[in-house]
Amino acid sequence: MFEFIKSLPGLYLSWVKAWPLLSAMIQFAILGTLGEIISKWVIRKSFRYPFTFGLTLWKMLVWALLGVAIKYAFQGFTGFVEHLEAHSYLPPLNTFGRAFAISAFMNLQFGPFMVIVHRLLDNLGERKQNWKGIHKSMLALLWFWIPAHTVTFLQTPDLRIGLAALLSLALGLILGIFNWRQA
Repeated sequence: MFEFIKSLPGLYLSWVKAWPLLSAMIQFAILGTLGEIISKWVIRKSFRYPFTFGLTLWKMLVWALLGVAIKYAFQGFTGFVEHLEAHSYLPPLNTFGRAFAISAFMNLQFGPFMVIVHRLLDNLGERKQNWKGIHKSMLALLWFWIPAHTVTFLQTPDLRIGLAALLSLALGLILGIFNWRQA
């Protein structure tokens, strides 16, 4: 049993390398949805399951699609910053500076689109028009996602999506606590 546990990191990395999009979809479907569930539990001060079975499947599908978009954004914005640096549109960057630049460019350009699409898909699944608190989601790009993704981009590429999925769960908990305190 101990040998199996020791082999898990290698198995995880092999899976992520062999199936980059599928692994992104599965990690975000599970962890992103779990973050939403935990947020509802905290806000409602109850462990009663907050979604119907159908809505849970919808949320998992939405998070899976977001996982693919995030995977592509990670690749694209990494290349974007490398290109800017190589052509002297940015000064030479150290490891931290590069991670910060990728995170900032991604969250300031792609982030607002992602927030709006996520809310649109949530509204579609819940069959309502709820734009309440969208400004909090936009502000989270600045206070949470830029620093969090800076840490993410300090990791090796194969660990980035898994960490980002874990961070989506963490943000769900943080926002749940924030909204609980506001209630």
